Amino acid sequence: MGTPVRAWLSRVTGWLADRRLPVALRGPVYGTYARRYGVDLDEVRLAPRDHPSLSAFFVRRLKPQARPFPADPGLLPSPADGTLQSLDRVREGSILQAKGRAYPLAELLAGADEGLDLEGGWAWTIYLSPRDYHRVHAPEDCRLERVAWVPGSRYSVRPGLLARRPRVLCTNERAVLRLATERGPLLLVMVGALNVGRIRVVGVEPGGQPVAAARDFRRGEELARFEMGSTVVLVAPPDGPRPTGGIAVGDAVRMGAVLGERGEPG
Repeated sequence: MGTPVRAWLSRVTGWLADRRLPVALRGPVYGTYARRYGVDLDEVRLAPRDHPSLSAFFVRRLKPQARPFPADPGLLPSPADGTLQSLDRVREGSILQAKGRAYPLAELLAGADEGLDLEGGWAWTIYLSPRDYHRVHAPEDCRLERVAWVPGSRYSVRPGLLARRPRVLCTNERAVLRLATERGPLLLVMVGALNVGRIRVVGVEPGGQPVAAARDFRRGEELARFEMGSTVVLVAPPDGPRPTGGIAVGDAVRMGAVLGERGEPG
């Protein structure tokens, strides 16, 4: 499928998802979606009838405490719901996409890592399916210093397809967030995909606009969202958090689940 066709399909899908549904249809439509993808409606903050469109339901907010974050500041929580698709050490400037396919980390980060030495650090890649909560929250108390908006393709990032197409994560449209924390920098990459033309970052105009002023976020506060499913890559330098033994590639994770911990580099 060529790039113009994918872009057209994304626009059409977005237009359809934005159409306002009659109130009487919202319960049946969202109920069907929930059954199809396994969405837990009990944790959704608003009633189905209060979501005017499929787009609004897709970025539904959750009830308070539906995704608790750990109190221990030494633990690194997941910024998103999803499946841990890969967990990689940065080696010779590269990490793995899937099935052993390496790609240069610098291409993924598009300059947002300027001045950082990431060699020996870690990268967690989380795939968000249609079932998952699609808002992405701050894993640490942090300051959003920079957002690099990167135009690109909109290939599917579903794990089965990703394994057959190399370098998708560093060629797809994306936004790279550079976060400053008291314990060092983190980089959070929002990767767009097929039918995902809308990545939103809180307080930042989309599509190439720089951060007007650094903004502070508390741990667990919303940072960004996808308006369809996609992938998050969280990158830490070698003196940052390392993976915890409690999670493995292929595991489903919920936002707030522990991905890593601070300590001596391994």
